[in-house]
Amino acid sequence: MFETPLTGLVLTGGGARAAYQVGVLRAIARLRRKALSPRARLVNPFGVICGTSAGAINAAALACNADRFESAVEVLAKVWENFHCEQVYRADSLGVLRSGAQWLTMLSMGWAIARWRRARPRSLLDNAPLAKLLERLVPLERIPLMLAQGQLHALAVTASSYDSGEHFTFYSSAQDTPPWQRSKRVAVPCTLQQSHLLASSAIPFVFPAAALDYQGRSHWYGDGSMRQTAPLSPAIHLGAQRLLIVGAGRLTEPEVESELRSQVQPGYPNLAQIAGHALSSIFLDSLAVDIERMRRINRTLALLPDSALADTPLKPMEALVIAPSQRLDDLAGEHLGTLPRPIRTLLKGVGVTGEGANARGGNLASYLLFEAPYTRALMALAEADVAARRDAVLRFFDWDLGSAVARRSWKVSGARGAESRPPESRPTAGPGVDLELP
Repeated sequence: MFETPLTGLVLTGGGARAAYQVGVLRAIARLRRKALSPRARLVNPFGVICGTSAGAINAAALACNADRFESAVEVLAKVWENFHCEQVYRADSLGVLRSGAQWLTMLSMGWAIARWRRARPRSLLDNAPLAKLLERLVPLERIPLMLAQGQLHALAVTASSYDSGEHFTFYSSAQDTPPWQRSKRVAVPCTLQQSHLLASSAIPFVFPAAALDYQGRSHWYGDGSMRQTAPLSPAIHLGAQRLLIVGAGRLTEPEVESELRSQVQPGYPNLAQIAGHALSSIFLDSLAVDIERMRRINRTLALLPDSALADTPLKPMEALVIAPSQRLDDLAGEHLGTLPRPIRTLLKGVGVTGEGANARGGNLASYLLFEAPYTRALMALAEADVAARRDAVLRFFDWDLGSAVARRSWKVSGARGAESRPPESRPTAGPGVDLELP
């Protein structure tokens, strides 16, 4: 069973930064434990779960265990707070020589020297260990059961096609949700597999592309954050009536801090700084733009009379956005020394140097730093951010202990349908709506 109004959870990409998402979920689970009775906590708070890149892995892990939300969050938290790079990519000297060192050599000396196919590395790092981790952490064979039992309404993960240039949303739904198509965006109903997660999390240049079947042909796919112009759209298409959106980086820079940083002249940017900036554009910018667009349309809808609202396909969407309050590249700079030596040597070759205040290239490293000191720091930051917005979280979920608990019986949905919510408890429009729906 899942709560109504149907809540969508949107988890964005960001490599190792996705530890922040787990910290947010853990903090929310703890608030929920205090606000609800044990029986009420058996209900899944997120009927629609959508993820991109590393967020797709977190999303799938939650969806597979939709019948035990709190324990699923704790399992995820234990994994992230005890992470090592070797669980995601080969970090030993031999592995780095076979992938990263050869890749950089090809980049600097030209592909002409690679006369044999086996001498042509496909990416900076070899993420073969991640496939083994997914087999243990994400039992996707449980998804059909979760959908059939009404524990889950829909799960979606996204990837980008290197062949067609289109952005794909692969989804499984309890209802017969027809696929949608927009400019350069395609939705595909399917049985989700580990290969979809590997494709969604294949950071460009860093991890190899993954092959997926579409319309009877095999295509190569990479990170779902690439060409993702509407990150919130899949959740709404799949029926979400309100959204919890968890970012993996600050969506805006404080004005004073931006002015101070603009006065710094550190010299010409190196390759690591340029690559980190490019990754931030891929992972962060589209989400910020989509949220801004939703809020703007929501404000416009609030000005329309009821007669005009009835004639528009757009609808107000309640949304809560939680994103880091600190710069994660600065946080990564404090933990560069925890990376395995072969990885430090490899990254030094592209300009990741120093540590702490003297670090350069921390932005790039922030996506690859799958080491416990860094992931724990991200989770701690997330829990502090949720604590700072405790009242907003409680209002969003209607967990205000008095009237909220009294209305719990109205808010349970299952495979056979959902009971309607009493009119006086329906939420007012929040800050978002999808421009392109339906």
